[in-house]
Amino acid sequence: MNGIIFRNIRNWFLALSMVLSIGGMLTSAVVPTVVGAAACESNFLGFPAWYRGLTYDDGKGNPCAIKGPDGSKKDGISDFIWHIGLNVVEAGLVAVAYISALLTLYGGFLFITSQGKPENAARARKTMLDAVVGLLISLAAVGVVDFVITGLLK
Repeated sequence: MNGIIFRNIRNWFLALSMVLSIGGMLTSAVVPTVVGAAACESNFLGFPAWYRGLTYDDGKGNPCAIKGPDGSKKDGISDFIWHIGLNVVEAGLVAVAYISALLTLYGGFLFITSQGKPENAARARKTMLDAVVGLLISLAAVGVVDFVITGLLK
């Protein structure tokens, strides 16, 4: 009897520590800190502003004026639309990363509350694995979109 109680306490402790450590890693990876960025280029919880990359200082005390498409350049409107589109796509990918992190925590909760039933534990593991794979894909996609915005459109 004591062995079963000790094993249950140990399993709860291991599951709880796994959920807390993975949750801490995910939140530190998903919420980057912005140091030294201008106020108009800052992020909110990792979500970029739709106008990121389209601002300039107009000299009238407004450092965050949005520059519209330049009619003198051939691809002025195209660059403007690409900037906005890629910023919106990156915001969507950050939302997917948050959802993946929450699903990982939910899978950990399911694992803790599986009460030793193999089918519930397998369901929890599958939820956590799917969420981690989704998180890795979304973080890689955010990196690619950020590379395209900063490297190719500037």
